[in-house]
Amino acid sequence: MKTVASAIGAALSVSTAFLLAHPALPARPACPAPPAQIAKPAAKPKPKPKLFAPQDLGLIQAPDREQWQKPEQIMDALRIAEGSTVADVGAGGGWFTIRLARRVGPNGTVYAEDIQRLMIQAIQRRVQREGLTNVKPVLGTAADPFPGLTRGSLDAVLIVAAFHEMAEPVALLRNVANALKPQGRVGIIDYSEGEGGPGPPPEQRVPPSVIVATARDAGLTFDREEKFLPYQYFLVFRK
Repeated sequence: MKTVASAIGAALSVSTAFLLAHPALPARPACPAPPAQIAKPAAKPKPKPKLFAPQDLGLIQAPDREQWQKPEQIMDALRIAEGSTVADVGAGGGWFTIRLARRVGPNGTVYAEDIQRLMIQAIQRRVQREGLTNVKPVLGTAADPFPGLTRGSLDAVLIVAAFHEMAEPVALLRNVANALKPQGRVGIIDYSEGEGGPGPPPEQRVPPSVIVATARDAGLTFDREEKFLPYQYFLVFRK
């Protein structure tokens, strides 16, 4: 028994000596956890353009509008004449529609388009009151102002103070281009940037360069800018 005990004691002494001569290696540091991925904020939906309220039509039918809007010069610039087939896109209450109808006469046609049914009803009442028979009110959509209209039907299209309200301007102008005759023209009129004069607040106004780029994407060619309007710019396009 003493021999076994002596052997065990000797073994323990050797083990102790080995541990003292070879201390334990330091523990490896734990791998850091991968950083948590930061979720990207969801893209905010593009706000819908604010449409002009039908109950505010009186604001754009002021007695002095004839003086600064210069409708006769605008129609001359677009070569709208007796017998022309034209469209008033975003016609609102029909202020320009009735002037177009008088210009083209009984042998011409005016398509008065708007996407708000209440505006179409206002146009119908005004046309009836004026005794005009050459106006066709059209309830359009955000992308197509002339559903069902034959391609190549229009001599001219007029869009006055409505571009900044368009939800799908490229699609809409592409359909406008399709509706034009080969020598057809598009006149887009909107309010100059900044404050002053009639029109929407500054944050709702669109620079001309945006309209030119949008029309180009829709297949229209910029022709020229007319500069006789005091509060607005007037851009003319062709196919």
